[in-house]
Amino acid sequence: MTTNMAGVDVTSDQILDRIIDSLEDDKAEDIVTIDLRGRSSIADYMVICSGRSSRQVGAIAEKLTERLKESFGRLCKIEGKEQGDWVLIDTADVIVHVFRPEVREFYQLEKMWMPAGGPV
Repeated sequence: MTTNMAGVDVTSDQILDRIIDSLEDDKAEDIVTIDLRGRSSIADYMVICSGRSSRQVGAIAEKLTERLKESFGRLCKIEGKEQGDWVLIDTADVIVHVFRPEVREFYQLEKMWMPAGGPV
């Protein structure tokens, strides 16, 4: 649990729910959530999704960061938005990767991080 800029406690599950809603609103494809609790100290969850084009990948990332700031006062670190192939959004509790499909296939992050039983 972290505290937002207004001093209100926000859980990683609340942030995850808002992220999924945002991704679905912006028509992100193949959304996968990976539970990292107890497996990594970098975050509680990782979300991986795809956009159909570099433009959509950038737009998904931009809208997500705006919505998290609006909903929770959460300022996110963002990398790769200019290129639009792979954008990483670090919310502190949830790491979000937005890929173009062929870049996602190349890196195969799901295989690296997915537990044996599959996604959450």
